[in-house]
Amino acid sequence: MDEIAARTSVLDGDGDAADRKHRMRDIFIGSLGNLVEWYDFYAYTAFALYFGPAFFPNSDPVVQQLNAAVIFAATFLARPFGGWLFGYLADRHGRRLSLTISVGAMCFGSLLIAVTPTYATIGFAAPLVLAAARIIEGLSLGGEYGASATYLSEIADPKRRGFHTSFAYVTLIGGQLVAIVVLLLLQKVFLTEAELKAWGWRIPFVIGALLAVFTLVMRRNLEETKAFKQARSDGKIVTATGLLRTLITYPRELLLVVGLTAGGTAAFYTFTTYMQTYVRLSVGLAPDTTTLVIFFSLLFAAGIQPVYGALSDRIGRKPLLIFFGVVGTLTTVPILTLMKDTKSPFIVFLLICAAWVFTAGYTSINAIVKAELFPTAIRASGIAIPYAITVSVFGGTAPMIALQCKAWGHESWFYYYLSGMIFLSLIIYATMRDTKKISAMERVS
Repeated sequence: MDEIAARTSVLDGDGDAADRKHRMRDIFIGSLGNLVEWYDFYAYTAFALYFGPAFFPNSDPVVQQLNAAVIFAATFLARPFGGWLFGYLADRHGRRLSLTISVGAMCFGSLLIAVTPTYATIGFAAPLVLAAARIIEGLSLGGEYGASATYLSEIADPKRRGFHTSFAYVTLIGGQLVAIVVLLLLQKVFLTEAELKAWGWRIPFVIGALLAVFTLVMRRNLEETKAFKQARSDGKIVTATGLLRTLITYPRELLLVVGLTAGGTAAFYTFTTYMQTYVRLSVGLAPDTTTLVIFFSLLFAAGIQPVYGALSDRIGRKPLLIFFGVVGTLTTVPILTLMKDTKSPFIVFLLICAAWVFTAGYTSINAIVKAELFPTAIRASGIAIPYAITVSVFGGTAPMIALQCKAWGHESWFYYYLSGMIFLSLIIYATMRDTKKISAMERVS
């Protein structure tokens, strides 16, 4: 009974040390799924070199074409559908259930990749199973963010929502850091390259499944948010058709999520997923040096998220978004140009950190800004669906666009593309309301 009382007092906003401890525990557990899912996302990319030939032999052109289809299906089709599915579950049946099923799906997808026989063993069925696993992971990845952003915003202290929800990106970046550590340990300490190609590539996916199981166990004890309980007791929980009917009455907010996200997600994917490729191929640093530079720049990125989140609680969300938009528009091209022209790992590190100084103006608070746009009854879906679509269109494609510009011999075109995307979002930031001052967080429907 004491535990239940303590956890209830957290949700009611009590401010003593015990309550803050329980609140921070729930915030950590609520955001932990981001770590698991981004670990899997990054591990798949990092280890594709080793497991690729096992599933997509060069001798079979049909299988080669399927390789492209796998990536397309998982990244561009499954994520928006996952946003709808898990957003609906969160709004209809509760944030806790949606978070639990989402990480369970990621566990199953990772485990499926880890145990799938190779093409040499089961033929064409091997890449088909891999495709299925990636689609399952894509569903989970598309659904986790909306549910976790909603949960964190509702569980947070109303006066510290920016700070508390910033941990969504701390754990998200943390997933990439864990994947880098696993990659380095397997490459440099435990296995040879031949062993990695033969069977060692399965290890990171086993680790991903275990991390998901750990998160699943931790989430069993999550308390449902007070906001959702209130909506349920007031009879404001909507059906699937009712949800869509209600969502379309918020066209401005849905479009705001798209505009808010477009430039920010392009910048995020550039300075995380694509940066390893850019530093290796365009800057020309050695593979080991590149990995270390990326690792420490991500540590820096994770560290400044709560700082910016706390700042937004004092000065508002809009100033930080405008800071990202203005500085990002003006400095993206110089930063990427200077990076390409230098051969110093330390200078590259400083330049990536400089990019994170403005990118964190978006990443640290984007979860709470979107949550503050929608009432409780449709909050998870209102965040998840337009966010997943926008990330698929503008975020996941950023590395592809960058590499295509490089293939055309005009790599700098991508610099201007990214700067332009940030500028388009700046227009939204400059004209929108400050959601800290005018928030829908306290509205049920």
